[in-house]
Amino acid sequence: MNYVSGCLSIVIALFISSTGAEDVVYGQVGGTVTLPKLKWGSEKVTVQWYFGMDQKSLIFRNAQGRETIDPEWKDRLSLSKTDFSLIINKIRLEDFKSFKCELKDFRPTQIISVTTFRLSRVSVQPVSPLLAGKNLNLNCDVKEIFEGTQRRWLSPQKQDLNKDKRAQIGNNGGLTVMNVTGQDNGEWTCVVTYQGREAYANTPVTVIDLSPAHPQPIYTSVSSLSLLHLPCFFSIPLPLSWSDSQEKSIQGGRWTFTPSPAAGSLTGVVQTLVNLSPGPPLAWVTNQKRGLDVSALQRKNLNLSLSKKGVTEGDRGDYTCAVEFQRDDTLKREMRVEVLQVFTSPGPVAFLGQEVNLTCTLGQPLTSDLEVKWIPPHHSSLLPLDSSPHPTLLTIPEATYGNGGRWRCELWRNKTKLTSVEITLKIERVPMDVWLLVTICAAAVIFILLLILTVILIRRHRQRVMMPRRGKRRFCNCQDPKPKGFYRN
Repeated sequence: MNYVSGCLSIVIALFISSTGAEDVVYGQVGGTVTLPKLKWGSEKVTVQWYFGMDQKSLIFRNAQGRETIDPEWKDRLSLSKTDFSLIINKIRLEDFKSFKCELKDFRPTQIISVTTFRLSRVSVQPVSPLLAGKNLNLNCDVKEIFEGTQRRWLSPQKQDLNKDKRAQIGNNGGLTVMNVTGQDNGEWTCVVTYQGREAYANTPVTVIDLSPAHPQPIYTSVSSLSLLHLPCFFSIPLPLSWSDSQEKSIQGGRWTFTPSPAAGSLTGVVQTLVNLSPGPPLAWVTNQKRGLDVSALQRKNLNLSLSKKGVTEGDRGDYTCAVEFQRDDTLKREMRVEVLQVFTSPGPVAFLGQEVNLTCTLGQPLTSDLEVKWIPPHHSSLLPLDSSPHPTLLTIPEATYGNGGRWRCELWRNKTKLTSVEITLKIERVPMDVWLLVTICAAAVIFILLLILTVILIRRHRQRVMMPRRGKRRFCNCQDPKPKGFYRN
């Protein structure tokens, strides 16, 4: 027994000496870190963690699982439920020292393992808010760097920056991201890897940007009830710390409109719709009477969106929302508006038997990914329509009463309906007053022709009567006749 006990003591001594070197674990102020300690084979083991050079006891767990925690660390310390690892929450600057874990066998009381850790600090310096389009520079500071220590960065979407073409990572762990956007707003993370363990240092980054631009045009339709909404707002609220106030950070802005060729007038001429007065308070100054609603602008959220009730084909074109900041920095958002229109030829009222053409158009040919669908009245003579895509020009060869009613044209992209427009077609008989007018006009024409013919015949008759006959002698009736009548000239 003495020989076995002696051998066990030698093994334990060798184990303690082999684990006596400090094991480095990285952490961040305010973060959480785990000092790993695997579970010992025997269940009858006591666990005790110490802190600092003075070996202050932090937490103790006896063989029955009962724990005792230092009151100063009570809200920030815990032992893992699966092993003997120490979990430290809300790390403070003074916590970056040594920690020691001591395991003792319950019977007999004997130290069987001692492991020492050194908590080393990793940090990322915060940066001031940035405007979209600027460059982001971050530094990952590691207080102690050992051989094999590696650093990498994660974006707010937790994507590795090594795959981002905009990112440049220096040998010292510094990060530069070119041309940031609103998607770069959020928490950036520096990941420090050492001996297979990872530590995370986070820092918030604020990127001031406008709402993302529409990848596709905004589609609406001609109608007095249609509402055209032009969105323009900040993706996040402006930070008060960025400037003295929100109103002083913005120097001005504007909405401009460039009509498209399909608008029908002033093609390519840039028109300023409204100007943003820096105030205080911020306010829109309307330049054109186009029925624009600027009431969305509020001091709390700085919503710069515009809206317009009642859409016409003249609203087709490109709209630009621009906000000017100090130092001549400007944020812009551009959007294109396409207006669907339907009209009939010769007009919205047609007569029975008349040919009618219905046209559904954006003012220009449809792109290959767009198509129209016609929804005729229930009793239309064109039912059923051929399978889609339907033609933009629909012809009714002979209008019937069944073709009268509401015709709807829908604009689709793949399986998504973008917008629709309606028109009401009236089919009527040729009115009686029209027939009466035609009859009167025809009778008048016939009467005039008969009158002209009569006059011509009368003139011809007179000419024949007055014409002298050849071969006959002429006689005259003298004013002072001689006795017994006529005499030869």
